[in-house]
Amino acid sequence: METFETLWQFCTDNNRAVPKDWNKLYEMLKNKKQKPSGGWEPSLPLILEAWDVTMTIEKQLRFKEHIQWATNNGQIEEIASYLKSLPEAEWYHFGEL
Repeated sequence: METFETLWQFCTDNNRAVPKDWNKLYEMLKNKKQKPSGGWEPSLPLILEAWDVTMTIEKQLRFKEHIQWATNNGQIEEIASYLKSLPEAEWYHFGEL
């Protein structure tokens, strides 16, 4: 049985930081909602304009927030299956970014 801890361990093994198609994972998340302030819950992936102005650790922490969201919304198995199906080349790693 997948848990947040076991999936997060996988996501950080081999110096993995974030999946290259992070937005695809974000699109899979259920129960996303826009806040009155205009932001989103959970927060958007740090891609596009945000990519170049954020550090790798900031990206990984945001990604971790998305894994926690999936856990809290009953999607841990679905998200784990997707992430574990990605070839290693489909991940950004610390040291590459």
